[in-house]
Amino acid sequence: MDLQLAGKRAVVTGASRGIGFAVAQALAAEGADVVLAARGREALEEAAGRIAGTGGGRALAVVTDTTDDDSVRELVRRAEEAFGGVDILVNAAATPASATGAPPALADLEDDGLRREIETKVLGYLRCARAAAPLMVAQGWGRIVSVSGLNARQAGNLVGSVRNVAVAAMTKNLADELGPRGVNVTVVHPGTTLTEASPAKFAAMAAAAGITEEELVRRLESTVSIGRLVTAAEVASIVAFLCSPLSVAINGDAIAVGGGARGAIHY
Repeated sequence: MDLQLAGKRAVVTGASRGIGFAVAQALAAEGADVVLAARGREALEEAAGRIAGTGGGRALAVVTDTTDDDSVRELVRRAEEAFGGVDILVNAAATPASATGAPPALADLEDDGLRREIETKVLGYLRCARAAAPLMVAQGWGRIVSVSGLNARQAGNLVGSVRNVAVAAMTKNLADELGPRGVNVTVVHPGTTLTEASPAKFAAMAAAAGITEEELVRRLESTVSIGRLVTAAEVASIVAFLCSPLSVAINGDAIAVGGGARGAIHY
């Protein structure tokens, strides 16, 4: 299927690794020009170089701190300067889950822990949308996709649930405002996703639980209805579709991309 992304101009935050990098790679493979944004220069430039060498759309690295509004506005300015505008924004810059995967209990939860998550994932996503949306509205077309997480639909991690539910709520509000102006806004909820960081993370989780890595992975896979964990590239394929003109019928909705969580019915 032709996603009609050739020549589109995309900004992807959190793009130096993980899901963000996979999304940037997928968009470039479809012919989009991509601005990759993240805080670490070395990893970011390496990621852009990997994409630029594949023969798809152009790739540009712009070091960005999404907790700083001036930095975000400079990111969008650089994208407009380099590629003439912005058609697509994918928000993926967020603090990863803890290495052990064990969230703090209420008695151990500090205000600053939640405050940092809101500053980075919720306000960071909002800053990027606020900076990029005027360009999309002016041209009458755009796509904003935010990467949230299945903690929005599950209890057990207070901080994770609060930040992810907030992203979903923000998505619906932006969709209602921007949809009539040609800009669709959606959110995806990954579950446990295989990335380059997974081996070290799984080793730490297994050690904390006193089990083997094989047993840990088996337990994680048992919660997924397709019987295995989803890869970052598979999440990126769904995001690429949501960035496409073909996704016009989807606006303001949350799309789960975790391989099918067992049990709960969402409608």
